[in-house]
Amino acid sequence: MKPGRSSNRRHLAVWFPFLPVERLASARPEGPFALVDKAANALRLVAVDSEALAFGLTTGMALADARAQVPQLNAWPHDGAGDAALLDRALEAFSRFSPMAALDAPHGLVLDVTGCAHLFGGEERLARTAAALARRLGLQSRIALARTPQTAHALARFGGGGVTPEGEDRAAVRRLPVAAFELASAETQALRRAGLKTVGDVDDRPRAALAARFGADFSSRLDRILGLEDARITPVRPPAPVVADRVLMEPLITTEPLETVIVDLLAETERALEARRSGARGFRLTVFRVDGLSRRIGVGVARPVRDAGSLARLFRERLAALATPLDPGFGIDQLRMEALDLEPLDPVQTAIDDRDRRTEALDALIDRLTARLGPEAVTWIRPVESHLPEKASRLVSALRPEKDDGARWPDPELGAPPLRPLHLFDPPQPVEVVSPVPDGPPARFKWRRVTHRVELAEGPERIEGEWWRRGGGRVRDYYRVEDETGRRFWLFRAGHFGDEPAPRWYVHGLFA
Repeated sequence: MKPGRSSNRRHLAVWFPFLPVERLASARPEGPFALVDKAANALRLVAVDSEALAFGLTTGMALADARAQVPQLNAWPHDGAGDAALLDRALEAFSRFSPMAALDAPHGLVLDVTGCAHLFGGEERLARTAAALARRLGLQSRIALARTPQTAHALARFGGGGVTPEGEDRAAVRRLPVAAFELASAETQALRRAGLKTVGDVDDRPRAALAARFGADFSSRLDRILGLEDARITPVRPPAPVVADRVLMEPLITTEPLETVIVDLLAETERALEARRSGARGFRLTVFRVDGLSRRIGVGVARPVRDAGSLARLFRERLAALATPLDPGFGIDQLRMEALDLEPLDPVQTAIDDRDRRTEALDALIDRLTARLGPEAVTWIRPVESHLPEKASRLVSALRPEKDDGARWPDPELGAPPLRPLHLFDPPQPVEVVSPVPDGPPARFKWRRVTHRVELAEGPERIEGEWWRRGGGRVRDYYRVEDETGRRFWLFRAGHFGDEPAPRWYVHGLFA
């Protein structure tokens, strides 16, 4: 996309040139240090520290050649998974500057900071704050801020970094070497042999000739580096539709003032949702610490809401119920509130019989229980289309009701006993039964070492097994029985008489 005069997107590129070796800073020995891995049938340098770099060692060199040049070189095996984990932690820390954050291999990040700089006092201060954060993480960095992610990437890795004023991207990139195109080594060598040493030299050549020599996509690559063609990044975590940020002038060293900041963020979120005529089903608070660590605390609700007061109470419950209390560390310097899963929320006319008000009260109770106990602890039972009692229901989250598939509980006739007990055993429990006739109701049964004499019995209700499945089960004849004390049980006989194995009796449930 060719940006016009009104295009003012800004991207921050962060490069950690020594990330692999700095990850091992506390364990590695003194002296020149490198990490090696096998490539092209030889051990080659994957990363070097600044001391090894000063001796003239570079990545890609064979370890034997490097040791011949620097005998005191210390070389350890490279751990790519460890580097990736550290880069993920850095991404989490740098997401405080913008929720639009992506990895930029190798060992880099790129963030879309459009509209974010004013939160940190301008672009210059944002860049200095980002550099200070990298130092707190124990990483050297080179940072560049420019219009397109490709421009910022090139200036961070092949230039001096810094903030490029709007409209000066092309001039800044033209001074970079042709290595900034990051082409294959043969193509980079071809550019140099043609006398093209800098990006400016290439920019001065006709585009048609460049496309004929280096491919049709070379012109697009050139335009993106020069800042003439905008390409959006794909963030690791898609940003929420509504985000409210608060950067604190002084870090909070205790958690007591957090509630005031959370209330302010929720009020700002409420205004944004009201402007959209929407509510949200989830809210996420991110707390950023001075040392680069962050923590996310989420709250879910049973129906779309945007009321800041009720949400503040839910966050108060959630923070109080955390298994690991929130630790401010050396101080909390930023908080972010995100509204997730937006849905339309228009004013609703309250019914005369207050049915909606009772539903709202139940939803509020579900929200409070979920905030206190966690979303997995609050569930309800949903009917499932199955004739087998143990498969006729399942537990679903009270906050995330599934789409109605038409399944309904059976409705007994008025005055009739319930068709299914409230308490089901899974699996059914075996019982010993004495019956006057082989295929009749039980007269007496023994369950859990207690004998019950049947006073009343109703049935049978026959339920066939799932014959369409292999091993689908035996036919069941269910009886509702009442013993001499008035307790009511749901018993069934599995199998026909004369079958092998012989029929067995089970208790499947208890009526209230």
